[in-house]
Amino acid sequence: MRAKDAARLSAIRLLLSGIKQREVDERKELTDADVVAVVEKMIKQRRESIAQYEQASRKDLADVEKFELQLLSGYLPQQMSDSEISQAVDAAITEAKPAGIKDMGKVMALLKPRLAGKADMGKVSNLVKGKLSG
Repeated sequence: MRAKDAARLSAIRLLLSGIKQREVDERKELTDADVVAVVEKMIKQRRESIAQYEQASRKDLADVEKFELQLLSGYLPQQMSDSEISQAVDAAITEAKPAGIKDMGKVMALLKPRLAGKADMGKVSNLVKGKLSG
């Protein structure tokens, strides 16, 4: 507030509002994992908005969303590298022993609690799908 950085202040207020709304909706105090889930959801929304704004040639609005995306990403734990994600996927596949692509849900159920907040789950899902179908 004192730095007069209105864009950053707005994005932080948006994040706090999202957290508070979830607390009110669920009538409980959120754990760290719940807060990370809120941040991930907001990041996913920003990515979708950026794609839509760029498709509509609205660079001004896309730039605002990109700034918010960058700011929100700073509140997530350190992201895993591609090789670490691949190792985690391989371990989950070995553990779940899937019969094919139809058992992708079993593998994802194992990976979600392990990778939540540390990796983009859309990317993980695509990697699992690729390994199970290939």
